[in-house]
Amino acid sequence: MTKRARVIDALNHIETDIVPYHAGFTMRAHEAMADYLGDPDFHEKIGDHLHYMTYSAPMQAVAGKEGFIRDGFGVVWNRSGVDKDIGIIVEPFVCSLEAYTFPTLELDERDVRNMCESLLRDSGERFTFSGIGFSMFERAWTLCGMENVLMGMILYPEALEQLLDDICDYNMKILDILLDYDLDGVYFGDDWGQQKGLIMGAENWRRFIKPRMKRMYQRVKESGKFVLQHSCGDIEELFPDLIEIGLDCYQTFQPEIYDIEKIKAQYGDKLSFWGGISTQHILPHGTPDEVKNEVARIIKIMRKGGGYIAAPTHSLTYDIPPENIAAMLEVFRQNVD
Repeated sequence: MTKRARVIDALNHIETDIVPYHAGFTMRAHEAMADYLGDPDFHEKIGDHLHYMTYSAPMQAVAGKEGFIRDGFGVVWNRSGVDKDIGIIVEPFVCSLEAYTFPTLELDERDVRNMCESLLRDSGERFTFSGIGFSMFERAWTLCGMENVLMGMILYPEALEQLLDDICDYNMKILDILLDYDLDGVYFGDDWGQQKGLIMGAENWRRFIKPRMKRMYQRVKESGKFVLQHSCGDIEELFPDLIEIGLDCYQTFQPEIYDIEKIKAQYGDKLSFWGGISTQHILPHGTPDEVKNEVARIIKIMRKGGGYIAAPTHSLTYDIPPENIAAMLEVFRQNVD
């Protein structure tokens, strides 16, 4: 069975011979693991089942400021500190939503196509997909500031709806290009959860976020591809809504937030889960043996009836000991009973 076929079976809730798995790395964690193993190409050898890249508008370095970049929407990010992968916003367009105008942004179609062609060229036998990070709520607050977006839900709802529609319209142009290609699925990144509950509350999510996600999900489903959604935090109260609008697979699925046995029993035949191995607790703070035992425990619970991709809950960070990453990967490679 190929890795791609194994993931497709899992997403179709068919139990597989080996649970498909994935491990993503931040740059600093990748460097540490390469040093630990003495192999800069180690990631190509771990047997990863997923192959993907999210599209973002081309970025430019900020002149005279090393590690600072300006994204395609004009927002400046500082990547010179601890977070070299995403960075910290230093120049959002903080403004009144009533006065906000979506930036004039011409989508570089060739850039999107080059990404898709590169993905497919290097896919091997893996499940291959692309998608959009900062796909709705996150894009809004990176443009306007978190406080303005949350206050706008109460004070300026019509203006916020227009901004979110503008974001959705832009995303739909990206989707139209992605869906020209023989990708297996489309991924959306958008954090909605806190450690307990939603950032904006369920009522606001259903008014402002759900209709736009539904529009994008439906476009993907019409093309016969899987829909995968990332959100950190506790979004359990949204699972019925996400299933309703067509979600196939949820990531990150944090075990310190969710009762994974309960969630698996309640939603495991309708929704697949990707993640489950804590980057908050067990991976940074456990021993290698504790990591092995916890990874095996989670896989045993989640593999029943398919619907699971074993993975850390987020890209592996620099504070996780390489020996713990090696312990996790050792269990991933086994056919755990």
